[in-house]
Amino acid sequence: MSIALDLALEFAERIQGIGQVSASRFFGGAALKADGVQFGFVMKGSLYLRVDSEGRAAFEAIGAVPFQYSSSSKMVTVTSYYEVPADIMDDPDTLSLWAVRAHAAAPKPKRAAIKQALPRNVRGSA
Repeated sequence: MSIALDLALEFAERIQGIGQVSASRFFGGAALKADGVQFGFVMKGSLYLRVDSEGRAAFEAIGAVPFQYSSSSKMVTVTSYYEVPADIMDDPDTLSLWAVRAHAAAPKPKRAAIKQALPRNVRGSA
């Protein structure tokens, strides 16, 4: 197993309040999901959680930084995920509170529209 996946599994075991949290491979790291919703990931030893505008302000207030990576031509900043400081990662109760916020901020998966098809001979009759 990869180091990122091992670390993500550790976080998944410690997070409470959003149901069962799973970890899976995600690009060069590991994703954290609950109820089919990705709310965080581990990359290069750091945990990043999803934010909305309120969460972004809370992370910035504690000096946290958004996820960044280098592309072939520039540095890319992803402001929808912020790095979790060590003191939050080390306290399961505090980590759970931030994870619950991240889960709420994450976009929910779109469900396929269910079409109720009627047999041809029933359509149009009333």
